[in-house]
Amino acid sequence: MSSADPQGLQAFPDELASREAWLEPFDWYREMRENEPIRYDPDRRTWDVFRYADVKRVLDDDATFSVDPRLADDFREPERPEEGLIFETMLFEDPPRHDELRGVVDDAFEPRTIRQLEPEIRGLAAELLSDALADDRGELDVVDDFAYPLPVVVIAELLGVPAEDRDRFKRWSDTLVESSSADDETEAFLERQQQAQMEMANYFFEMIADRRESPRDDLMTQIVTRELEDGSRLSEEEALGTCILLLIAGNITTTNLVTNAVRCFDAHDLFEDLRAEPDAIGRAIEEVLRYRSPVQAMSRVATEDVTLRDAEIESGDRVVVWLGSANRDERQFEDAGAFVPDRSPNQHLGFGHGTHYCLGAPLARLEASVALEELCARTATIETIDTDLQPVRSSLIYGVESLPIRYERPSGNRN
Repeated sequence: MSSADPQGLQAFPDELASREAWLEPFDWYREMRENEPIRYDPDRRTWDVFRYADVKRVLDDDATFSVDPRLADDFREPERPEEGLIFETMLFEDPPRHDELRGVVDDAFEPRTIRQLEPEIRGLAAELLSDALADDRGELDVVDDFAYPLPVVVIAELLGVPAEDRDRFKRWSDTLVESSSADDETEAFLERQQQAQMEMANYFFEMIADRRESPRDDLMTQIVTRELEDGSRLSEEEALGTCILLLIAGNITTTNLVTNAVRCFDAHDLFEDLRAEPDAIGRAIEEVLRYRSPVQAMSRVATEDVTLRDAEIESGDRVVVWLGSANRDERQFEDAGAFVPDRSPNQHLGFGHGTHYCLGAPLARLEASVALEELCARTATIETIDTDLQPVRSSLIYGVESLPIRYERPSGNRN
C-alpha cells in the first residue's frame, strides 16, 4: 500500500484494501480495539486509534492534535495551486482561524435556519421519488435515483448554482474523495484528481466574481461578502475552498447516510414498523450514524510529543481516529454490535466531536429524515436486491456506489 498523500487519508490500511473488507470493516475494528487499540502503520506512516475514549480525546484536544495536514513531517506540497485549495477551509484550520472561517456560514446551518428548508426538501424528495416510481417497474437504485441527487440539488440551490449542473457536481465530489488502489495507476488517479480540481476551481471562480459584482440572496453571496471580525473578507482562494468543502460535504454525507439507512432498515426488517410510526425515523437515523457511519475516519497531526495510552506519538506524526470503530466500542455502547433503532442514550461520533463537529449535521439529519419518510410513505414494501455491492472508493467515506432495491407500491397510490 502506498504512503498517505498530502491529505493523509487517501491510502487504505492493507487490512481494508479489499472490497469485502471495506464493506464490512467491523470485525477488524473489534480485533484492533481488543488487541491493538493504538497502532503505528509504517506503510502509511500513521497512528491508528480505535477505542471510543481515545478517539474522543484526540478530537477534543485541538492544541495537541491539529487538523492541518501541512504540519505532518511527511507532508508534500501540492504540485498545482488548485490542489491546495481545500487547505484554505475550516476543515483544515485550527482555532482561532477555524472559528473565523466557520463563522462566515455558521448561521446558514443552524438548526432553526435549516428547519425552514423542510418544505423545499420534502418537495424535492417527492419529485425525485415520483420520477423514480413513475414507470412502476418495481425496482430503483437508491443512490442514483434518490440519495445522490437530493443533497446535491439542495446545496446547489443554497449556493445559488443552477440545479442542471448537479451531474458535474457529483462527478467532481466523487473524484475528490476517491482513494488510490492497488489496481489503479497512480498517474491516472492523479490526473483525475487534478482535472476535477481545475474544473471546479474555474467554475466557482466565475461565480465568486459574479457575486462580488452583483450580490444575490444566496449562500455564495454570503461567503464572498461577509466581513470577519477584523473587517476583512475571505480571500478568493478561501471563498473557493469553502464552496468546494460545502459541495463535497453536502453530497457525500447525506447520500451515504440515506443509503446506509436503507441497508440497515432492510437488514433488520424495520420498514414496516417505520411506516406505522414515522416519528421513529429520526432516532433510527441516529443509530445508522453509529452503526454504519458515513464518515469512518478523521485525520489529525500531533503538534507535540504526546503519550496516548501506551503509544509514544511524536510531533509531526499523523494520527487517524476511526469513528466507525469508536461507534462500535463495547466499552461505550451496550450490545454495540447490534442495530437498536431506538437506542438511548446514543452518544455516537458519527458527525465527529468537539470544535470540528460537522457544520452540516442539522442539514444532513433533516435531508435523511425527509428522504426516508417519503420513501416509506410511497412504498408498501422494500427489499434490497441481492447483488455484489461496490463500496465507495474512499478511506474516509463509507457507503456503496449503487443500491438496487425492489419495491411494491401501496394499493391505489400512484403519486
